[in-house]
Amino acid sequence: MPATHEVTNQVPPLADHDVADDPALLAGLERAGAGWAAAELHELGRLAGTEQAQEWGRLVNENEPVLRTHDRYGNRIDEVEFHPHWHDLMRVATGHGLHGTPWQDPREGAHAARAAKFYVWGQVEAGHSCPISMTYAAVPALRANPELAARYEPLLAATEYDFGLRDPATKRGLLAGMSMTEKQGGSDVRANTTTATPSVSAVSRSDGSYTLVGHKWFTSAPMCDMFLTLAQAPNGLSCFLLPRVLPDGSRNGILLQRLKDKLGNRSNASSEIEYDHAVGWLVGEEGRGVRTIIEMVNNTRLDCTLGSASGMRLGAVRAVHHATHRRAFGKALVDQPLMANVLADLVLESEAATTVAMRLAAAGDRRGDAQEQAFRRLGLAVSKYWVCKRAPVHAAEALECFGGNGYVEESGMPRLYREAPLSSIWEGSGNVAALDALRAMGRQPESVAAFFAEVERAAGGDARLDDAVDRVRKELTDLDGIEYRARRLVEAMALVLQGSLLVRHGHPAVADAFCASRFGGDWGIAFGTLPAGVDTGAIIERAAVR
Repeated sequence: MPATHEVTNQVPPLADHDVADDPALLAGLERAGAGWAAAELHELGRLAGTEQAQEWGRLVNENEPVLRTHDRYGNRIDEVEFHPHWHDLMRVATGHGLHGTPWQDPREGAHAARAAKFYVWGQVEAGHSCPISMTYAAVPALRANPELAARYEPLLAATEYDFGLRDPATKRGLLAGMSMTEKQGGSDVRANTTTATPSVSAVSRSDGSYTLVGHKWFTSAPMCDMFLTLAQAPNGLSCFLLPRVLPDGSRNGILLQRLKDKLGNRSNASSEIEYDHAVGWLVGEEGRGVRTIIEMVNNTRLDCTLGSASGMRLGAVRAVHHATHRRAFGKALVDQPLMANVLADLVLESEAATTVAMRLAAAGDRRGDAQEQAFRRLGLAVSKYWVCKRAPVHAAEALECFGGNGYVEESGMPRLYREAPLSSIWEGSGNVAALDALRAMGRQPESVAAFFAEVERAAGGDARLDDAVDRVRKELTDLDGIEYRARRLVEAMALVLQGSLLVRHGHPAVADAFCASRFGGDWGIAFGTLPAGVDTGAIIERAAVR
């Protein structure tokens, strides 16, 4: 076949770069007292930027997990089969302590360091972040049963990936999942109908375990070694720990019914399961299951925020890279004024998300500080709502920067786009997150004072921000119809929190553009509507691959 033309004006692959070369992330790491982790973060970032790691991400999404309910002889096995590179991704994640390791690391900033690594490695492939996140989040909830925590926490924190179904106590490292929602209730977990009955041993005395019967509509990462789950015990909804394999080596009665066919997150297995007289152990008190498991939920909500920020950073970097190397109408796309407006706006949104996520991660290291924990309670609720809500529209705009090339699977952008809505749904969709913010303010009024104390550290730094903070305060004095207005209120709170952090810690061009657009009223609805006078070049440079 004769050559018809020479291939020109194609963008080189975005490979062999350091994903951790992210100024907003690195600054947040330092402020959290975790600068000691920078070397390892850059090591992980360089691995994340390799063609090999990117190929791992592609292959695990194109070769999805497969459920094997029975072996060739008809025996029930309930195992999930993964592409080999899934295990490579998991091995790196656990080896760098992205799961339960910080809970046993006494160093200042251990949780912030873990958050930064989670953010960087998640840009390779988001699906495997799910079991990693849940394992991280399970540890503090499990501590409601000191005996179980003493037995399993060291293994949940171990930096060895030991895949396979065996008695958890015999393994070198463990992963934990979560199983809460049911088909009739969804987010209303108090409507759960799964029952938990105290077990009675052969000598007619309680052995401390319960027998669970019921069906769970969503069980994330069913290949994990153990799960925290909710069930109705004699004294009400309670939290239980269920291992896949019992201490005697037998399989627990956890039957995998099917894997979910999802929009995105294709590499990760999510399932429906049946508890067929499964054995579990109580975590916390009977009747206080939501209170017990909410500690796990709050930590996974932080990871939702981090995951959305991670995806936005990936989208912004890819869009800037494409625009830098692609030419149209006589010059590079990045030099076209309208494209520069779009790119700068994408970078602004990304840096605001990264900065607030790292601030919340830092609060996780200060668990003995009541003020910090009050701030974290409300700051996390409003940020989970807003950052995760912004991720899908951000991914769509980043994809559009590629034109038709971005709509093609080979670009990687469709996978980012399909993944983007997940974090806004996981651990409470938009309405649940907004109402949770109202609940925090109503039940813990000290969280409101802590929130404004944080925001007001930037007082006087930008008049537009100061005015926005005053408007939020006024909104909070009007309780009439506040539930109807919850989304608008929580959005405004998230924006002033982001703005205050950028004014105090961000690049001057980023802080000015954010305040001018988000608070000054000189901004449209779509990305790429920043006002005149913004230093787009300085902002875009912060997402340029060097």
